[in-house]
Amino acid sequence: MNVIVANELQGQLADLDIDVIKSISGIYDVNEIVEMFKNFFYSKMVLDVTSLKNYNDFKTYEVIAKGLDPDKIIFLLPEGSTLCTPSFLSRLISFGIYNFTTNINGINYLIKKSNTLKDVEHIIKMVNVKSSVETAAAVTSVPSNTATKLGSKIIGIKDVTEGAGATTFIYMLKKELAIVFGQDKVLAIEIDKNDFILFNDRRMISTTEADIGNVINSNESVSVILVDLNECKNTSFCSDILYLIEPSTIKLNKLVKDNSSIFSKLVDKKVILNRSLLLQNDVFDFEKEAGVKVFYNMPPLDERKRPAIIGDFLTKLGLFDKPVESNGGKIFGLFRR
Repeated sequence: MNVIVANELQGQLADLDIDVIKSISGIYDVNEIVEMFKNFFYSKMVLDVTSLKNYNDFKTYEVIAKGLDPDKIIFLLPEGSTLCTPSFLSRLISFGIYNFTTNINGINYLIKKSNTLKDVEHIIKMVNVKSSVETAAAVTSVPSNTATKLGSKIIGIKDVTEGAGATTFIYMLKKELAIVFGQDKVLAIEIDKNDFILFNDRRMISTTEADIGNVINSNESVSVILVDLNECKNTSFCSDILYLIEPSTIKLNKLVKDNSSIFSKLVDKKVILNRSLLLQNDVFDFEKEAGVKVFYNMPPLDERKRPAIIGDFLTKLGLFDKPVESNGGKIFGLFRR
């Protein structure tokens, strides 16, 4: 038999089909909950965390973990809240709390099978990756005559072949980075165009080449900034630049026809074959013919999904220590079950 403690999320729990021996609702001090159930026999407790006073405080969960068996408690979290972040969840995990979700499907799953540390360790990895990257960014030396501010990693992306996909590529990089750093720690900027508006994302903005320095400096809390350079001439604000080439025959022929010396300018640059169908042997042939080294061979991607190859790319770029597991394409798949 199971116990339900509910408050603001009681409406969700109304659809829960489990045997219940005791159900209470309201707001309680955490010590009240511990005293009420420490000698009470139950199989699982479904705990709507909004029923706890100070449910945003880590210490509240530490008291529960010490006073009750955390393996028998399923923590129902408000979706989209500050609790649903790697940093907060990693603290819960440090208290031995592994069972948390934001919906009924997650509760039904955890009723049948409790999580172990192995099931949630990917969240700890997210925090470790974020910490290591932010530390590295904070000690990066920045020339005083650029618009770059200390602490940000600014990645410029530029189409070399016409329409090589910089806009969508930036969107996918931003989504993956935001999972690790947080939405407000990643910003995408396009210069002298307005294509980003089609993504309907407040963290993807447009500006002009004349104002790019001001925009960067006004976002001093951002960890990673992705810039669609388009035709921008001054790139001194970038800490790194990626050059995208779509390696189709027609695109390459047009590129060379318009600028026969283009590849000589890309020697020692980070060249990305984007939307590429080339196999590894084809990439070797391309490198030999063009006289440039390919940094990454990126296949066509579905921007509506979360392909693991983006994490691999960001790892090679030095922004991740190692790719963050995608859990079947779900962000924090554990508690979105």
